[in-house]
Amino acid sequence: MIDKVLGDIDTDLDNSLGRLFDWLRIPSISTDPAHAPDCRRAAEWVRGDLAAMGFQASVRETSFHPVVLAHLPKPGAPHVLFYGHYDVQPVDPLDQWESPPFEPSLVELAPGRRVIRGRGACDDKGQVMTFIEACRAWKATEGGIPVGLTILIEGAEENGSKGLPEWLAANRDELKADCALVCDTGMWDRDTPLITTSLRGLVYREIKVRCADRDLHSGMFGGGARNPIHVLAKIIADLHDENGRVTVPGFYDGVPETPPEILAQWRGLGLEPETFLGQVGLSIPAGERDRMLIEQIQSRPTCDANGIFGGYTGIGSKTVIAGEASAKISFRLVGDQDPDRISEAFDAFVKARIPQDCSVEIINYGGSRAIRLPFDMPALAKAKAALTAEWGREAVMIGSGGSIPIVGDFKSTLGLDTVLVGFGLDDDRVHSPNEKYDLSSFHKGMRSWARILDALGGGQGA
Repeated sequence: MIDKVLGDIDTDLDNSLGRLFDWLRIPSISTDPAHAPDCRRAAEWVRGDLAAMGFQASVRETSFHPVVLAHLPKPGAPHVLFYGHYDVQPVDPLDQWESPPFEPSLVELAPGRRVIRGRGACDDKGQVMTFIEACRAWKATEGGIPVGLTILIEGAEENGSKGLPEWLAANRDELKADCALVCDTGMWDRDTPLITTSLRGLVYREIKVRCADRDLHSGMFGGGARNPIHVLAKIIADLHDENGRVTVPGFYDGVPETPPEILAQWRGLGLEPETFLGQVGLSIPAGERDRMLIEQIQSRPTCDANGIFGGYTGIGSKTVIAGEASAKISFRLVGDQDPDRISEAFDAFVKARIPQDCSVEIINYGGSRAIRLPFDMPALAKAKAALTAEWGREAVMIGSGGSIPIVGDFKSTLGLDTVLVGFGLDDDRVHSPNEKYDLSSFHKGMRSWARILDALGGGQGA
């Protein structure tokens, strides 16, 4: 049975690409109000595609861009919820694109390596279509899909899933399932599949330090007036000690230690600083000194300054002491770290370092808890076996350093654990000019999902 499905995917590859290209041509940039009609057009496109396959599909309104909800029940079979997003990032700077971002094309990067280039090719339209095309192949060859299926495609993921958590809560009865599936992650390398078993949580704050009531002449006031940039720089510097540990009191409460056998597996993956950091012009890890690089980037908590502003930043010189300086600070969380407690501890940490005649405003941009999958989750084992069968290499199971807040909502609102399987690569230039998606990721991604659906429905996936 699975061989017929896989054969259909192979022979229909050109048509699958054509459908993906049609969707990629729609500039569904969610953050730009001028593209709101395009976001709705992208939603209607995928609704129509799913409806043509026999799904009960509709476009549903939220407080922001609409979602697409599609159902294909299968009584007596397990039921899964698949999630993806149709919105994309802005394309700036446009002059760095080698081809128009919304005119997708096949490009040969190297002999034998062809890629799909265009905004959304990887994040997330190409990834979503690997799943939809797998469903299409099952329908075409077997007349149905091995599991009951609900598909949820949102239009605001690049805007923090604005409006979706409330929509989930209001429509939870329509979203009942045994587990959720997400295809918005990546592979270990071009030939090795990966299942993401944890996601870091997030706390995001902005601090604004105010000293003088205006910018001052540094010749007249320098040495006497407090400089908010200095105050801010000291706060940021104090956030880490000499060993790379975060110094906010209580920050490591709830951080678990990784079992030795798992550390041994990670060590065997051979992630070296020279390779991982070398691709961005660096070579020395900057995290906790007593931790492997692979721990630093996915299983340990972090603190980073994401932006710092103050004083004169234009061309040339202007000798001023700023009246105000600000910084954006983010924390990535793991295990059972509590976003609220960390926010409170950080606020106290900052306020304790504000001089008496200065003030600070702290802006809260929200937070989310980390997500960990149970290693004995049946769907996880089935997905791993199916991926291993397709790629001929054992699927790696490892955490992600990033955050996908909606996965937390699936757990807290719907009670669902999520299996995260994606086929993106580190060099896909997601959010950057010349975004791409390897043709092998697209093709074998479809085949992988076909096998996973088979396994979840009680087959072997092989």
